[in-house]
Amino acid sequence: MVVSLWHFCRRGKPDVSFSDLFEAVCQGTSVSGPFWDHILGYWNASKATPEAVLFLRYEDMLRDPAGNVRKLARFVGQPFSPAEEEAGVVAQIVTLCSLDNLKNLEVNKPSSASRLLANDWFFRKGEAGDWVNHMTPDMARRLDAIVEQKLSGSGLSFA
Repeated sequence: MVVSLWHFCRRGKPDVSFSDLFEAVCQGTSVSGPFWDHILGYWNASKATPEAVLFLRYEDMLRDPAGNVRKLARFVGQPFSPAEEEAGVVAQIVTLCSLDNLKNLEVNKPSSASRLLANDWFFRKGEAGDWVNHMTPDMARRLDAIVEQKLSGSGLSFA
């Protein structure tokens, strides 16, 4: 999340350093605020009212996109029928919603139009694990310790 946030912020403010943004995230003062508070709020809401709040982890969606499309369809009350499953509708949705497909839609390609936030700002790699190319092991340990402390006792983990 920190690496994605940094890349996003640099689109509007190219001089922001990774270490400065990392420090702000650790202190809970980044542009997104203390992200663990946001995550924990949604996690708790999903536990209290699972019919109203669906909590998905990005890494889980990457590992099993079809399973998560099915989970989302059930959540919104529109599970796939056996005929839809057999016709490959789930696979078609996964393909249509893939990062490669979405970022290549005309509306999401870089343009010269002056917009506060261009659509292409929202697309980068779409992979998990790029943090190793930006964070030192000490930074990763520090952030892990903060998140572990903030989420302690919630039952939520990212391991």
